[in-house]
Amino acid sequence: MLIHWRDHIVTTPDTLKGKPRIKGTRIPVSLILGYLAAGNSYDEIIQEFPDLTKEHIYACLDYARDLSEFETIAS
Repeated sequence: MLIHWRDHIVTTPDTLKGKPRIKGTRIPVSLILGYLAAGNSYDEIIQEFPDLTKEHIYACLDYARDLSEFETIAS
């Protein structure tokens, strides 16, 4: 399943101080990634946050992957 994080993740300065979140919710991406890092399954996360779908969780992982590819130039 091909998921593009930009379809599911937004950031607005007036909500959660601009932290990336799932569109239409106040659930930050960092919270979902934290649950995944703690070993929770997709179903466990969705049970905790019924507004989420598996596509939202996939989008969070795609977002993290995209950030990890960010390169900085050392000066």
